[in-house]
Amino acid sequence: MSTVLVVDDEPQIVRALRINLSARGYKVITAHDGTAALRAVAETKPDVVVLDLGLPDMDGTEVIAGIRGWTLVPIIVLSARGDSSDKVKALDAGADDYVTKPFGMDELLARLRAAVRRSTASAGEDTDAVVETGTFSIDLAAKKVRKDGTEVHLTKTEWGVLELLVRNRGRLVAQKQILHDVWGPTYETESHYLRVYLAQLRRKLEPEPSRPRHLLTEPGMGYRFEL
Repeated sequence: MSTVLVVDDEPQIVRALRINLSARGYKVITAHDGTAALRAVAETKPDVVVLDLGLPDMDGTEVIAGIRGWTLVPIIVLSARGDSSDKVKALDAGADDYVTKPFGMDELLARLRAAVRRSTASAGEDTDAVVETGTFSIDLAAKKVRKDGTEVHLTKTEWGVLELLVRNRGRLVAQKQILHDVWGPTYETESHYLRVYLAQLRRKLEPEPSRPRHLLTEPGMGYRFEL
């Protein structure tokens, strides 16, 4: 039985999807806002997510980005926003498909079946939502870091750098890629940014910042996160 997480704050949509999907053998989990959606993905590991963009606590594209921090689970956007710019933003954030409301149930079910097939084919490529080191933990779902039982405050940019390295843990991430993904394509030569932000992260997280164990530098090439 495949598990579908439905994320929508419209009760009638949730009810219709629950009835139709359950009748076709899917296990249905629901969430009514972005925070609950991120928690549900981390805890239940669904086979596919059906996501509305207009959520009460955050935009759906933020939820997509949060999910993509640790998992490749297929995401089908189900939204009343029909503008091409909204579709582009959602797909660029990591959505796999986009269905505009009002929608035909048969079409949605066909797209859902295709998404589940992709999910099955790519099984094993996800990482855990919570990554533990000997001294601190990174919750990719909640976007939080804890050290010695206490939450560590990170700026948005510090989190962006750390998340990218953790998602690629054990692998070298090139300086240019980090600058492009965190700051944008016009910053790809600003390598001094990385020296500053890696030093800040090490001060906050490493037991001995001058002798890092987890946030490692590959001179002239990039950075690597190791457990």
